[in-house]
Amino acid sequence: MKAMAGSRLLVVHTSSNKMANGAASTSPASPIWSRCLWLVAFLALFTCVSLLTVFSTARASAAAAYQATLFTVGAAAASGGGAAGAAAEAGLPRYVFDALVQYAAAAGNTSGCMPEPDVRAIASVLRRRAPCNLLVFGLGAETPLWRALNHGGRTVFLDENPYYVEHLEGRHPGLEAYDVAYATAVRELPDLLDAARTARAAECRPVQNLLFSECRLAINDLPNQLYDVAWDVILVDGPRGFTEGSPGRMSAIYSAAVMARTKGAETEVLVHDYEREVERACGREFLCDENRVAATSTPSLAHFRVRGGAAANREAFCGPPAEKSN
Repeated sequence: MKAMAGSRLLVVHTSSNKMANGAASTSPASPIWSRCLWLVAFLALFTCVSLLTVFSTARASAAAAYQATLFTVGAAAASGGGAAGAAAEAGLPRYVFDALVQYAAAAGNTSGCMPEPDVRAIASVLRRRAPCNLLVFGLGAETPLWRALNHGGRTVFLDENPYYVEHLEGRHPGLEAYDVAYATAVRELPDLLDAARTARAAECRPVQNLLFSECRLAINDLPNQLYDVAWDVILVDGPRGFTEGSPGRMSAIYSAAVMARTKGAETEVLVHDYEREVERACGREFLCDENRVAATSTPSLAHFRVRGGAAANREAFCGPPAEKSN
């Protein structure tokens, strides 16, 4: 018993070697793997921040360059003669002009926007004439575009809705727009055309100051100074004309025809929605097929080039001027 009590028991745990070689052996690798994950995450975050910085800087530089370009052109337009006058004649830089048209044309596939062919046709006329005096009947999605494409010129908008005029003036500071009260309706088209033909030698003559006109189709309630402007381009894209009770564009087309003949040498008149009866009938009656420019017309847009001043026919809207007798 003493011998048994004095002996010592030695226990050897063989499984501890497996733990040492197995689970315990992974413990030194765990901190290394963790550090690798943190390093990868840091590098990814650093890369993202760097890319965002580069893109932001590039966009800021492009915006600054664009603003600088507009400022330069605007300053040139304001300063007058010499090199500044030459810069003002150029209007928008070509690449800016093309970019604006491209974005607007792409939006033409959505409802409520002018179709792409019509946008490009109008833009081609403005490219040739801008900066110029541009008169637009109707406010809409393209309003900022026409104003921008005529940078350095004067762009005036006319619309039937005074609340919409006020709304857009608030959204686009510096926009020159006026409301017009129309006293016509689409259903009255035949009567209005008959009355205009009857009074062609009097109240509804082709050359006159609309401010004092008694013609039923004349717009005579605009600010007085607008009647003294020689308009280079007139775009008729308003008022509404889809229903029988809508004002229709009879007065707008007639007034555009008279303005084109009364002031200036030659005016480009563009009529949108030309596939409709009112636009087509009034366009042929007052702007005339012989003045239509087929190259820049589309199925829904008619482009007319109307001569004014000494070349204007004072007796009839269509046909050559009557020869003076000796």
